[in-house]
Amino acid sequence: MQETSARPTDREIIRFERPMAIVGGGVVDPALLRELAERGVALVGADGGGDAIGAAGLVPELIVGDLDSLSDRAAWEARTRVIHIPEQISTDFQKALYSTEAPVTLALGMTGKRLDHTLAALSAVLEYAPQRRLVLVDEVDVALAVIGPIGFAAGAGERVSIHPLVPVSFRTSSGLRYRLDGLQLEPGGLLGTSNEGTGGQVEIVPMDGTPWLLILGKERLWDLVAA
Repeated sequence: MQETSARPTDREIIRFERPMAIVGGGVVDPALLRELAERGVALVGADGGGDAIGAAGLVPELIVGDLDSLSDRAAWEARTRVIHIPEQISTDFQKALYSTEAPVTLALGMTGKRLDHTLAALSAVLEYAPQRRLVLVDEVDVALAVIGPIGFAAGAGERVSIHPLVPVSFRTSSGLRYRLDGLQLEPGGLLGTSNEGTGGQVEIVPMDGTPWLLILGKERLWDLVAA
């Protein structure tokens, strides 16, 4: 259980003018990390995620967290910027989120290995979705936190899952096998898992700005980043 303490109010914000990837200690594909670096994405380690970046033969531009999982803090401090945030009310993912800004934020290694870490990552996405563009990346899927309407192209039969983080109602939809018109999706109730595109443009219009997740196959990662 985490101790209760206040988040620092005088914290420095590290700003990136290009896409950023926050890397945690869950399941991470080293080849994808190297591809991100080649495409100019800034790599930020959330505590032990710095070691995951190092294992891919890369050096993160920043490591941030309470540093209880980082293998060799002194060695990393000699190679890159390390920010120690000792408060225990938030996860290392949240620390990395409130310490940075970027036009698009990818999150890798926040799922897998431990279910509690996965659930905590979803909670962080719900908290920060109104403030920044967030994409969770795992071995199979990419999940974009959406506020308001969205439009994108999807192939016929392509899996398009709509997952409610909290109860969310939809006004209209098009381009989906199972329309969302007038439906309310909610955890513990009706879900939008394994919907499909009909081929062409998909349009989804919710009733308001409640956050929800658009989940597509991992091959759509760069489409979401470019969008």
